[in-house]
Amino acid sequence: MRIWPGNAYPLGATFDGTGTNFALYSSVAEKVELCLLGADNAETHVELREVDGNVWHCYLPGVRPG
Repeated sequence: MRIWPGNAYPLGATFDGTGTNFALYSSVAEKVELCLLGADNAETHVELREVDGNVWHCYLPGVRPG
């Protein structure tokens, strides 16, 4: 899975038509891991490594709602 830095805002999961940006605020987190569930309930874990102003974020091309 490709992981791009993404944007710190807007917060939450934002689908742009080709992928999804994920942004989460935490002033105390030392690590943030995103858990995605596939249609077959398989789990994929993605560590968010980018952080700006206490907002952890990444962009996942190809990830769609649902």
